[in-house]
Amino acid sequence: MKIQNLIYTFLLLFITSISWSQQTQEQLEQKKAKLQEEIREKEMMLKDVRSKEKSAVKVLEIQKEKIGLKEKLITTTEKQTKLLSNNMYINQVQINKLKKELTILKEDYAKMIVKSYKSRSEQSRAMFLLSSESFAQAYKRMQYMKQYANYRKMQGEEISSKTDKLADYNAKLSGQKTEKQKLLAEQEKQKQDLEKEKQEQEKIANSLKKSKNQIAAEIKKKQKESKKIDAQIQKLIRDAIAEANRKAAAARAKANPKTTTAAETKAIENSTKIVLTPEGQLISNNFKANKGRLPWPVEKGAITLGYGDQPHPVYKSLVIHNSGIEITTDSGSNARAVFGGEVTKVVVISPLNKAVFIQHGDYFTVYQNLSSVSVSAGDKVTTKQSLGKIRTNAEGKTIIKFIISQNTTYNNPASWISR
Repeated sequence: MKIQNLIYTFLLLFITSISWSQQTQEQLEQKKAKLQEEIREKEMMLKDVRSKEKSAVKVLEIQKEKIGLKEKLITTTEKQTKLLSNNMYINQVQINKLKKELTILKEDYAKMIVKSYKSRSEQSRAMFLLSSESFAQAYKRMQYMKQYANYRKMQGEEISSKTDKLADYNAKLSGQKTEKQKLLAEQEKQKQDLEKEKQEQEKIANSLKKSKNQIAAEIKKKQKESKKIDAQIQKLIRDAIAEANRKAAAARAKANPKTTTAAETKAIENSTKIVLTPEGQLISNNFKANKGRLPWPVEKGAITLGYGDQPHPVYKSLVIHNSGIEITTDSGSNARAVFGGEVTKVVVISPLNKAVFIQHGDYFTVYQNLSSVSVSAGDKVTTKQSLGKIRTNAEGKTIIKFIISQNTTYNNPASWISR
């Protein structure tokens, strides 16, 4: 019984490991397909940027992202190869076990056949029965002969069954070996492609080094423009906070005219943070609870400039500042709300640059660089609702700048949107 239990336990573990490994292989295949799709998107973006943009800075940034994706693809393929090797080992163990069992069965069967051959004549069988000392003994001997014949038949069937199983496992192992060779060849090609990408990146970086002064001047100019726009946005957020607090103070005074003092009203109106009503607090809490799960402000795209102070991809001494993130998307794309809220402002930053401000309790999301807007101040919007069309600039790039702030404190939007 103990041996039987051990066999059942082994089979259960074996079946579970096969099921788990198949599921994991499928998950790795899905991950690999997603990475390959992202790499194709980066290749299209690179092609588009190279044809439309004189500066190689963006090309280098996208090239770096593409290299990162290819490195992840190689890691995923390596995991697949390792998992396949584990499955092959399990199958080989099973093959070895079946071979051993078959050898023992065949040896026993051969001995049984020889013994049967020696006593094959009907006369020998009859004499075996007739030589019985009693009818009961004769009956037992007859039953023994039947059992022996059945056992011999069962042994033959078991040998046939195990032979079939062995053939199945050999076929499976052969298929796995072919698949592993294919994965290894794929992995080698991916590594060669990665090496070419790195050489291309180095080539672009070297070309950029020749024009450092020009790039530094471009960055300085863009940063100056960006700071000016940031100052506008900060002022608009402060204005929205002041307006919200003025309404909150008026509502409180109206609801509790006898208990609300002038000093309390003034304190609310002068607060640099939104004084939340119970409803506003609930909205704020819901927004915060969705950190890391918010949808992107575009249907599809890639982050081409991150948040905060970051070194230039080539000249580490040059620092680029960004109060939000920049997402490059397809021409003609729309901006969309990442969460339900109220439009507090629609602002024309420049004739070609409009921005939409949405309030979510004491949080604000800002959608900048829109050519047209489809919402108005005071509108209630829902998650993924279209806000307007994103502007495509003279260089052919369609970029939205997306900002998240709690009151006047900026947050990194990349940590809020889903990955």
